[in-house]
Amino acid sequence: MNVRVWQLVSIFLSALVTGVFWGPWLGLSRSIKTFKPDVFLAIGHRFIRNLAPVMPLLMPAAILSIVPVLVISFHERPRTFYFTLAGFALFSIALLVTLIVEVPIDNRIKSWTVATLPQDWQQLRDRWETFHIVRTMASVAGLFLLLAGAIL
Repeated sequence: MNVRVWQLVSIFLSALVTGVFWGPWLGLSRSIKTFKPDVFLAIGHRFIRNLAPVMPLLMPAAILSIVPVLVISFHERPRTFYFTLAGFALFSIALLVTLIVEVPIDNRIKSWTVATLPQDWQQLRDRWETFHIVRTMASVAGLFLLLAGAIL
């Protein structure tokens, strides 16, 4: 396959990942501190159940689909290569944040009930939110760079 086909695949998959991060940030996360514990847990549990089966496949697929673009463009299209490499780095950061910070917190949240909320639940919620912003912005910027590599 040529570079254009791989760009289409990688941009499509990366847009799906970015949408998963951007939508909840825009619609929910910016007001997450106003949720009462039962509402926070209901939303958190639903998100975890819905995304847990999908994201372990989608995120690596999106990142891996960028590799052929890098390989093909390395000699033929230096501008495409560098934009794509920067996008790849940002999506890799989003993946690392997800694996190192977000998933461990999610694994704790999914076992919580209103009656078993730990004392530090608000600090954990806030830590999750801070790193969710990091991965959301990394993926938005990464998608922008993948698009720039394809267009410019």
